Amino acid sequence: MTNPVGWFEIYVQDMARATAFYETVFLARLERVDAPDIDMWTFPTQSEGYGATGALVRTPGVGSGGNSVLVYFSCQDCAVEAGRAAAAGGKVLKDKFSIGRYGHIAIVADSEGNTIGLHSME
Repeated sequence: MTNPVGWFEIYVQDMARATAFYETVFLARLERVDAPDIDMWTFPTQSEGYGATGALVRTPGVGSGGNSVLVYFSCQDCAVEAGRAAAAGGKVLKDKFSIGRYGHIAIVADSEGNTIGLHSME
């Protein structure tokens, strides 16, 4: 049995701005995918790691923001990444708060208007 999420895509309008935002918030390098019809940059992947990976995508006819699916990124302390999100051109929508024995979450908007979640056990 596998985890229910196998892949995610976050649609963007300005790939340079969005890539800079996610690389700054998560201190990670995204990698360009050589695809002829779309502009896609993937998040780092660990084949033996827990969870799913995904990509930023810019494709004609698919806008960013206003989506109803919330992707949660795993963090050591979600308050740290929330602070980085605000400094990188995003916005903190809900500061870190407890979800009981399941840890803590924060909700932020990225540089493209997409809402993402941050989760940590601390």
